[in-house]
Amino acid sequence: MLQNLSPVYLGLLGSLVAGLAAGFGALPILFLGKITNRLQGILLGFGAGVMLAATSFSLVVPGLDAASRANGTLYAAIAVSTGIALGGWFLWFSHNHFPHEHFIKGPEGASLNRIKRIWLFIIAIAIHNFPEGLAVGVGFGGDDIANGLALTAGIGLQNLPEGFVVALALVSEGYSRRYALTIAFLTGLVEPIGGLIGAAVVSVAQPVLPWGMAFAAGAMLFVISDEIIPESHSRGYEKEGTIGVMVGFILMMFLDVTLG
Repeated sequence: MLQNLSPVYLGLLGSLVAGLAAGFGALPILFLGKITNRLQGILLGFGAGVMLAATSFSLVVPGLDAASRANGTLYAAIAVSTGIALGGWFLWFSHNHFPHEHFIKGPEGASLNRIKRIWLFIIAIAIHNFPEGLAVGVGFGGDDIANGLALTAGIGLQNLPEGFVVALALVSEGYSRRYALTIAFLTGLVEPIGGLIGAAVVSVAQPVLPWGMAFAAGAMLFVISDEIIPESHSRGYEKEGTIGVMVGFILMMFLDVTLG
């Protein structure tokens, strides 16, 4: 059935499912109280591990394989390395030129004057979520449904605890639980935008596939290293966060191998 659908449609649908997982992950905020800093560190670390494995096994490795088949190993190494660097630079540029504020790290980017704090949080989450949707879209755009499904599962799995942590942070800032849940759902809708762009570009120009995968990998690596891992360690539970990273990495690697 899925084989009969357009890669662009699959990319849009897959990234939408992954994005909505953030909202579903935030549902417990309606009936749970506070969670410990230790558990927050584990959840964030788990998300980082899932993203790291998805980057490695569902983006970098398939990107290298596709480029090698087309133009040899030297081209593959150069193309994927360059794409990763460009993806990382894109996220670095976004962080430095779009005003936003992290729940733990605080404000970054351009001037924050006259912008309500909640919008700074939303911009930060949007910058974070876009490359995730892009990764799912690129995965389906290469006509590899198994790879696209693995990325959808991985990003969705990562979004579940992340959505809860985001909603929890909003409640701690004084927003109502229902409002926090609504914001968690809405921020996930950034991912289908990235998914649509990634799937459309790659499906139209197949030679772009390794570059698109590498670009998405670089963007996700930046998010993992610059945001998620530091935030998982920021409350003094570095070892717990590291255990979360390892568990998330192993689980996503298992999913990628079995689905692929």
